[in-house]
Amino acid sequence: MALNLRQKQTECIIKMLNLNQAVGIVGGTANEEVYKILIYDRFCQDILSPLIHVKDLRKHGITLYFLVDKDRNPVLDVPAVYFLQPIPQNVQRIVADASRALYDSFHLNFSSSIPRPLLEDLATGTMNSDSIHRISKVHDQYLEFVTLEDNLFSLANKNCYVQLNDPSAGDKEIEEIIEKIVGGLFCVLATLAVVPVIRCPRGGPAEMVASLLDQRLRDHLLAKNNLFTEGGNFASSFQRPILCLFDRNFELSVAIQHDFRYKPLVHDVLGLRLNRLNVKVEKGGMKSYELDRTDPFWTSNGSLEFPRVAEEIDAQLNKYKKDVEEVNRRTGGDEAQFDGTDLVGNTKHLMNAVNSLPELTERKQVIDKHTNIATALLGEIKGRTLNEFAEKESEMMVRGGIDRNELLGVLKGKGDKMDKLRFAIMFLISTETIPPSEIEAVETALREAEVDTSAFQYVKKIKSLNVSLASANSASRGNIVDWAEKLYGQSIGAVTAGMKNLLSNDHQLALTRTVDALMEGKPNPDIDSYLIFDPRAPKSSMGSSGSQMKGPFKEAIAFMVGGGNYVEYMSLQELVHRQQPPKHVIYGTTEILTGDEFVEQLAVLGRKMGLGSVPPSAGSSNR
Repeated sequence: MALNLRQKQTECIIKMLNLNQAVGIVGGTANEEVYKILIYDRFCQDILSPLIHVKDLRKHGITLYFLVDKDRNPVLDVPAVYFLQPIPQNVQRIVADASRALYDSFHLNFSSSIPRPLLEDLATGTMNSDSIHRISKVHDQYLEFVTLEDNLFSLANKNCYVQLNDPSAGDKEIEEIIEKIVGGLFCVLATLAVVPVIRCPRGGPAEMVASLLDQRLRDHLLAKNNLFTEGGNFASSFQRPILCLFDRNFELSVAIQHDFRYKPLVHDVLGLRLNRLNVKVEKGGMKSYELDRTDPFWTSNGSLEFPRVAEEIDAQLNKYKKDVEEVNRRTGGDEAQFDGTDLVGNTKHLMNAVNSLPELTERKQVIDKHTNIATALLGEIKGRTLNEFAEKESEMMVRGGIDRNELLGVLKGKGDKMDKLRFAIMFLISTETIPPSEIEAVETALREAEVDTSAFQYVKKIKSLNVSLASANSASRGNIVDWAEKLYGQSIGAVTAGMKNLLSNDHQLALTRTVDALMEGKPNPDIDSYLIFDPRAPKSSMGSSGSQMKGPFKEAIAFMVGGGNYVEYMSLQELVHRQQPPKHVIYGTTEILTGDEFVEQLAVLGRKMGLGSVPPSAGSSNR
């Protein structure tokens, strides 16, 4: 059975809501009669939000739910389920709630393993306030990640790219971030109950994460009752998944480019967050929509280019109208039909028509929803000529450059400041050698448009480092390599390697090609230097060629350190659907970012390095 992260995480949450008792198979509950209160913090609210709706909470006996930091009144004779991150302020709040006897009993669930000092604080605090008897159970849930689709998750680690590439960050700060990422990935693997073979490029954050995760899994597997034996998942141990780790610098362009497919476009332009979207509708109001697996149009058409989505909405609307006409015709009381001779047949027609009404109503709601979303998108596309940005960027990546007049035409044309900045950075990335006069012309055009150029200057600096690194002889490379690796978070050669061979017409990204090659496991110059970590193998057999675990693999988890996006997710899913027999890839990242959000992180780094210019009238905003 294929790994299904959404299903596994939902099962764990439902068990938690039922006081950690096993739940009946067919959507039943273990404790239907027990009414409970749910208390969570903002991080855990984000974990719950895409998976559990209010009606699901009621089904599992949750009658009230509150944020932990809100003032709450006592509710007697009712157990409370707490779902919180294991941090000091949450432990203090639990102790305060228990000492006030807010609830009859406290079932504490931490999103990841609670450190021993905090557990001791909890014990001491509840003992001192004579409320320790109220604490029923304490569970480590290993759920510290946000699952958005069956094969898409995020660790919700904000500003990870800035933190990992900050030139002023010390070793301690970098270690803390790596530790946090490893903690999140460990939760994902514990939820799936799999120990993967780990592959990653040498150097940089990806290797640091791989190495620490390997160690953490090894240490954990030494325990007799570990999370990976309890799953009883022995069948899958014959075909373990591969975990492919990458650093955002492996392929910078994907995080910046404009994409014209439905899912990436809705995320990038309308700000899809946790599968929810607010859209302006006619008469100036706002509508809130959910876009998840329960929406058949979203799941079927998410990978289509926007014009085809508009056609599909139209086609579905016409089909809906025809079906409504058919129902009206059947129930319209045509006298010739109702002559009394075929009463059974007529009654059957009527019943079918009545039964089809709920389905028709539901279809109409989905059509209306996507009509409103498409209308909002169309307004943005026209106002900002987003189709032109997407088309020209794609051409630049394929051709390795763009005509100067065309380039300046785009920068001086329609589009908001951030669109132009992203386009200028894409030009930098896609063009191998650029005459200084051309860069100057781009900078002038950006300044004239009152764009903060910090992000552009940062990428320019990285690119010049690349060139000087390539031309430096090996004897004098020491210093620049140290500085470059500190600044850039990994061996600098990866930048142009990832910059050049990115985009072909079928959206086959370098990430997708590499994951495909790693799953194949055949000799391939692109991946031969990748490291292998196998937490189940003896330590001595580790390295680039020691392990026998080179594949082929049917299942993979591709994880991007430093921010991911729907473009990469869609590209990997398209790869999976093309292959026979079908493979299975889960895509995860430290945080899911729009192009604007990622460029803002580049700008922060540029400013930290004293690069770029903030136009006086523009402030720090590029909108």
